[in-house]
Amino acid sequence: MRLKSLALALAGVALSAMAAVAQTAIKPAIVYDKGGKFDKSFNEGVFVGAEKFKAETGVEFRDFEPTNDAQIEQALRRFARDGHSPIIAVGFSQATALQKVAAEFPNLKFTIIDMVVELPNVQSVVFKEHEASYLVGLLASLASKTGKVGFVGGMDIPLIRKFACGYVQGVKAGKKDAEIFQNMTGSTPAAWNDPVKGGELAKSQIDRGADVIYHAAGGTGIGVLRAAADAGKLGIGVDSNQNMLHPGKVLTSMLKRVDVAAYTSFKEARDGTWKPGVSVLGLKEDGVGWALDDNNKALITPEMKAAADKARADIIAGTVKVHDYMSDSKCTM
Repeated sequence: MRLKSLALALAGVALSAMAAVAQTAIKPAIVYDKGGKFDKSFNEGVFVGAEKFKAETGVEFRDFEPTNDAQIEQALRRFARDGHSPIIAVGFSQATALQKVAAEFPNLKFTIIDMVVELPNVQSVVFKEHEASYLVGLLASLASKTGKVGFVGGMDIPLIRKFACGYVQGVKAGKKDAEIFQNMTGSTPAAWNDPVKGGELAKSQIDRGADVIYHAAGGTGIGVLRAAADAGKLGIGVDSNQNMLHPGKVLTSMLKRVDVAAYTSFKEARDGTWKPGVSVLGLKEDGVGWALDDNNKALITPEMKAAADKARADIIAGTVKVHDYMSDSKCTM
């Protein structure tokens, strides 16, 4: 009996060891969008999520910052050949490359953020950016003293029009007669990383009376926020919490939880619960939201917070419908 008990105990130890090995047997990797890893916005949010996973588990990850489209496919394929899995492709522009590479390596796991790729080994994560853009638009209208606010987008694509349309609807909900100025930075990927032009566009809107400006422009938005702060106006950040960039001069930041998407992809792969398919994250799922912290709490009155909280609850309940520009390529607000 004693030998039998010892054998069972040893078997249990062996199974536990095997489970531990299986749990850590992943080689995660990231290919960022072309705005750069430290854009203080979209890419950096992904990096933060990966760093959180690394801190909790000790599992290292590899990453790469492409400067052109050709490098994206090369990086994805190189990581795949080296056996990395899961591999996160950051941004809609990686869809074509990922479609090719994921098909070539069917036994590896891939996650794409901001686009849907329908393959049995791809997990697609998209967001309801228009919902949180509505909330920051509402806050912008309530904070504005001139009744004029602005929006600066990055690359002129339907996804960024989706941000803009939700923002306009939120502004109009707060002040029906508010005036909204809109500019896109450009029509190529360079539009994501041009803070000088972002600043120039923000200044032109300020010259026309805008006193709150929301950007959805990646690294270009750093120039938008700086121009607003320098002029004594308010900016609104995007994707990551950018309130700390100009404390007291950033009204809030529209949060798009790409950090959670990255962390979850790695964690699920490690835990054996990773699944392909499409995840759509909105207010209900806490996939999007707005930032309130010590850097902006003096700018958000109790009435403004109550209005935003009510709007959030109404959107989740379905009593307020926020139009998704990408559903029909229209914004009639």
